[in-house]
Amino acid sequence: MGEVDEVRSAPITPRPPSMASTPPISCPPSQFHSPSLSRSPLLSTADHPETTANKTPNKTPRIRTPRFITPLGSPLRKALKMTKLDPQDAWLPITESRNGNAYYAAFHTLCSGIGIQALVLPVAFTILGWTWGIILLTLGFVWQLYTLYLLVQLHESTETGIRYSRYMQISSATFGDKLAKLLALFPIAYLSGGTCVALIIIGGSTMRSLFQLACGANCSLKPLTIVEWYLVFTCAAVLLSQLPNLNSIAGVSLIGAITAVGYCTIIWVVSVAKGRLPNVSYEPVRSHSQMVNAFDLLNAIGIIAFAFRGHNLTLEIQATMPSSEKHPSRVPMWKGVKFAYAVVAMCLFPIAIGGYWAYGRQV
Repeated sequence: MGEVDEVRSAPITPRPPSMASTPPISCPPSQFHSPSLSRSPLLSTADHPETTANKTPNKTPRIRTPRFITPLGSPLRKALKMTKLDPQDAWLPITESRNGNAYYAAFHTLCSGIGIQALVLPVAFTILGWTWGIILLTLGFVWQLYTLYLLVQLHESTETGIRYSRYMQISSATFGDKLAKLLALFPIAYLSGGTCVALIIIGGSTMRSLFQLACGANCSLKPLTIVEWYLVFTCAAVLLSQLPNLNSIAGVSLIGAITAVGYCTIIWVVSVAKGRLPNVSYEPVRSHSQMVNAFDLLNAIGIIAFAFRGHNLTLEIQATMPSSEKHPSRVPMWKGVKFAYAVVAMCLFPIAIGGYWAYGRQV
C-alpha cells in the first residue's frame, strides 16, 4: 500500500489588532465657530463641511474672428483662402450693411413677391378654366420657388468664397465677361427700366385715387394732374432712397408686406363671403378665330407668370447677411424665403380660385 501523504495547513498568522480610530480633536464650544478653527480639516462635521476653495482656471483669451473674414470650405482652403468681399460692396447702399437676418429676408422677399399683378389672376382662369388654371398656377409657384432656391445657393461660391451680390457678377462668373454683357446686360437694363416705369405709373395712380377718396366729392383743393402725381411719387422714392442701406428700410418692407397681404386677403374674403353671382358660368372664353384663341392663351400664361416676381432682389437681400463657414448666409436666407412664399401661396391661390369661383367668366 502506498503511503498517504498528510497535507497539513500552515498555521494562520495572527493579525495585529486594528488600530483604534483617532478621536476627533475637541475644542471648547466658544471656539468652535472661530474662523481659524472652522477652516481646519480636523474640525469637519456634518454642520461644518470641509470647504474647498474654488480655483478659477486660467483661461486663455480667444480672439474672436469676425464672421465676414472666416475661412470657407475644406481644411485646405481654410489655410489658403479667405472669404472675398467686393470692395464696391462696402460703399454701395444695398450691400453696405451686413447685419441682416432671416426676419429681414422674409420682410423684403414678401414685399417684393406680392404685387398688384395678383389681382388679375382670376382673368387668366376665364381663359384657361379650372383644370389648366390650377395646374399652371401650381407649376408657376413651384418654378418660382425652385429658381429662388438656385439663386440662394449660387450667391456664395464654396470654392473661392466670393459672394455674387448682383446678376452681372454671377453672369460674368458663369459665362465670362464678354458673353455676360451680351446675355445679361441688356435684359437687366430693360427689365429694370420697365419695372421703374410700371411702379411710377401704379404708384402715382394709387396716390391720386387715395387723395380723391380722402378729400371727397366736395373737395375745394385743386387736384393735381396725373403727370404731377407721377412726379410726387418719384420724389417720394428719391427721398426714400437716401436711407443708408437695405436693412434700414426693413420697416418699410414690413409695412409693404402687411398691406399687400391685407388687400389680397380682403378681396378674396369679401368675394367668397358675398357668394357667387347669379347665373355664373365657368366655361372658358373662346373666339371663332384660332389666332385670337392662341393669343388669349399666351396672355393667360403671361398673367400667371407676371404674378410671380421677386427674383431681382434675391441676391441683394442675401448680400446684406453675414456669412462664415459655420453660419453661411444661405441658411437664414432660405428660411426667410420659405416663410415669405408660404404667405405668398396663401394669398395668390385663394384670390385666383376664390375670385373665379365668385364671378366666373364675368370677372
